[in-house]
Amino acid sequence: MDSKEPIGLIAGWGRFPILIAEKAKKLGIPVICVGIRGMAEKEHLAPLVDQFHWTRLAATNRPIRCFKKAGVRRWTMAGKVFKVSMYSPFRWLTLLPDLRTIRVWFFHKRRDNSDDTLMHAFINEYAREGLICTSALELCPELLVNTGLLTKRKPSSAEERDIAYGWELAKEMGRLDVGQSVMVRERAVLAVEAIEGTDRAIQRAGELCRGSGFVVVKVAKPQQDMRFDVPAVGTATIETMKKAGAKVLAIEAGKTILLDEAATVELANRYGIAITAL
Repeated sequence: MDSKEPIGLIAGWGRFPILIAEKAKKLGIPVICVGIRGMAEKEHLAPLVDQFHWTRLAATNRPIRCFKKAGVRRWTMAGKVFKVSMYSPFRWLTLLPDLRTIRVWFFHKRRDNSDDTLMHAFINEYAREGLICTSALELCPELLVNTGLLTKRKPSSAEERDIAYGWELAKEMGRLDVGQSVMVRERAVLAVEAIEGTDRAIQRAGELCRGSGFVVVKVAKPQQDMRFDVPAVGTATIETMKKAGAKVLAIEAGKTILLDEAATVELANRYGIAITAL
């Protein structure tokens, strides 16, 4: 990336956008950040970026205006977006979509409203304005986890079988663009991630399994577009697993972001949770 040219950042919830901003600041790359209200953490992002602006989830035109005014040509997105609000009662009143969002939602032909389909529709809308979406991992490739056992405890033979079973299922769910995580015990599926996200799917598995131990498998989609929705885990994932009673986290090496790796591994070791990257 050209250190003199500003990059745009649409920030959601979590540590990922903060790590992106920290890396850009270290490299001297100006960042124009547009945070999604109710998700982005302004108190942590604002000191790291050159400009910080708020936007609503359904306000497509706001980030475009902010980026173009600041001379941004390339932009990226990072952080979790809580999509459940898109399907809540009276969503059009609570989300208040702008005219550009309404046009994309109602007048762009598409086969479905899955994550990939919608994201590509909005990326194309930005491209019409000369704004090119790029992967945040071009800036922080070191966040991708390497192959191997990351914790002191390794999965048992039974847990290895659950990983193998869950891996195949998770890849198929990813291919269908349903979700990227599957919770397994004794080669039976307890829960499958959908629009609610990984943490809530883990919680649901814990309610069904009542803390007796299960495996969490999280993978990239076979057709994963690394510009958005890259699978990510961190300390929050481990805390959720501990509360739910999960014992193993299996993730895909080279395609999964491990946030704050040292802290995440240390926490997993403290709780006796195994993390393996395959």
